Amino acid sequence: MNIYIVLLRGVMPSGKNSIKMAFLREILEQDDFDNVRTYIQSGNVVLQSPLSPSEISKKVRAVILEKNGSDLPVIVKTPAEIQAILAENPFGEDKFKITEKAMYLYIPTDASRTKLTNSFIEKKLNITATTRNFRTLTKLVAMASE
Repeated sequence: MNIYIVLLRGVMPSGKNSIKMAFLREILEQDDFDNVRTYIQSGNVVLQSPLSPSEISKKVRAVILEKNGSDLPVIVKTPAEIQAILAENPFGEDKFKITEKAMYLYIPTDASRTKLTNSFIEKKLNITATTRNFRTLTKLVAMASE
């Protein structure tokens, strides 16, 4: 069994893409994922599975669509990948920087006011993107090692 960090894109506190974390844990455990834990109400999950990251992504997306009605893109990383992303944080004065593993954003004001949104990044780079702050990623890596 491998440990993975699963990041759901577009989870909202209410409305179309809302999903309660207790419900998310329940439906993932029912679908053969082990040791499922969530962190805050924005779609951060640590779980165990023998599946590959791409298989987990497809399966989690399908389970959420079937059981919650939300079609949410799913990004799956290993704790080592998230640790590498945290370690290579490039910021000085850059507004954004793309590395092999991630894109780093420096947003000195309120993130809700930036034009560097997930949708903008996805359209420009033709990728699936989701953003998490340094503190959240650090916590997820810590959870994965518990």
